[in-house]
Amino acid sequence: MTQLDLDRYVPFFLSSIGNKLSRGASRVYLARFGVGVNEWRLLANLKVQGRATAGAICQASGIDKAAASRAVGRLDALGCIDTIETRDGRARLLALTPAGEALHDRIIDAALERERVLLTGFDEAERAQLIELLRRLYTNVGVLDEDS
Repeated sequence: MTQLDLDRYVPFFLSSIGNKLSRGASRVYLARFGVGVNEWRLLANLKVQGRATAGAICQASGIDKAAASRAVGRLDALGCIDTIETRDGRARLLALTPAGEALHDRIIDAALERERVLLTGFDEAERAQLIELLRRLYTNVGVLDEDS
């Protein structure tokens, strides 16, 4: 009978690392800033993109639509995002308010510090190689999704 070798199975490592990072980030961000990791992901995406639909952010970052909807509601209640109706009325664009910008700017230092600690022991060349490998995996995930 075939079984997975979890010490060598890449999807296990990726999901385990991602789950641990998300849980830890949520605990830290909730305690320090009053929002969880999904709210942070929306804030970070909107800071980079300027305006985006919740669906586009979900697709880019892999956030579940229900979780994204809750995060949008939470950020809206906090006055951190504005919603802008599109011309066709089918989608709403999200954008950061000044309060959202300020919250992003408070959280980003904690996020970058978590990344720094995560990458302890990696030199610059290894970090660049890791980013390149992760980009390739990200592309391949899209191909997997097309097959399902």
